Amino acid sequence: MPSELVLRSAGPEQTRALAAAVATALRPGDAVALSGELGAGKTCFVQGAARRLGVEGRVTSPTFTLVRTYLDAPVPVVHCDVYRLDTLQDVLDLGEEVLAADVVTFVEWGDAISALLPDDRLDVELTLADDDDLDGDRLVRLRGLGPSWDGRMAAVADACAAWREEG
Repeated sequence: MPSELVLRSAGPEQTRALAAAVATALRPGDAVALSGELGAGKTCFVQGAARRLGVEGRVTSPTFTLVRTYLDAPVPVVHCDVYRLDTLQDVLDLGEEVLAADVVTFVEWGDAISALLPDDRLDVELTLADDDDLDGDRLVRLRGLGPSWDGRMAAVADACAAWREEG
């Protein structure tokens, strides 16, 4: 049962599709920490996962609003972006709906606040497959952390087999 998977996406639509496959393993109370450079595909990932969780409306980056909630979905989603926050207190001030037990929370730039995130979470790192090709493929590294992910990563691996990066 793998605790880490590396996937390859050939564009935004594939990133959304593989995120939808990952979302089949998500459940309320889960936290997903996303990392990667600007433009790496973090919001595309959230769009695909949120659609799979039942969000019908448009999912956009919360860079300037900090938090967007989609609470009317069958699996409610909270999407936050901590890029513009200066202090850990700013993160704590985001509100109680962030990391609530009845939502799936996606945190863009989650690596910057990993100390505040649950130890039991899914880390998603998006990087360029080729540093010289800004429009090229992305590598999507998934790391299941904590006991609840021990049993789910095998299911994620099966759901994402089409995007599996070999080697």
